[in-house]
Amino acid sequence: MDEKIRVIIADDHVLVREGLRKLLELDRSIEVLTEVGDGQGAINIARKQQIDVILMDINMPGTNGITATQVIKREIPSIKIIALTIYEDEEVVEMVRAGVSAYVLKDVAGSDLIDTIHKVMNGEIVIHPRVANRLVSELTRAEQETDDVKLTKREKDVLGLLVKGNSNKEMAENMFISEKTVKNHLTSIFRKLGVKDRTQAAVYALKNHIVADD
Repeated sequence: MDEKIRVIIADDHVLVREGLRKLLELDRSIEVLTEVGDGQGAINIARKQQIDVILMDINMPGTNGITATQVIKREIPSIKIIALTIYEDEEVVEMVRAGVSAYVLKDVAGSDLIDTIHKVMNGEIVIHPRVANRLVSELTRAEQETDDVKLTKREKDVLGLLVKGNSNKEMAENMFISEKTVKNHLTSIFRKLGVKDRTQAAVYALKNHIVADD
């Protein structure tokens, strides 16, 4: 049997944590390692244990979800972080810039949340439809115009596969190139777009119609 997806829950409401644990434990491929009530707790656990995914509330006392995400993604970038909030407009841009793999509202169906965990583990990016428009609008004001962005055809091909959720290995197989070459293309793309990670690159590409959203 494949290894289980190791998850921790960071939320300052005990009932929310307990509810999420019971929900996630319905999926036999997911193991909830522990629950914490603030961002610092998430940071401490991430530093000590092998974790795959963190369900991160944004508005927590002390160290909030944004700061915790920034620290964890800087120190352990392999950890996937899913922002989980009750508000549609709560710091969405900051969380995306911090490096979250998904932004989900707490009224999401349980099956959709479990599906999101599996998607981010496969390298996909999940942004709740109700916050996607706001995210695009906010980034439009902050980012440079695409007139200055000159991507090669190969880079556009890589970016198109990234938007579709392909991993580096899948991109390499699809384009008949090495994974190292894929990484080099991604580094160049990130630099040209002025972004830091795959999530920001995908959002930028869709917003500016660099690739088709099909």
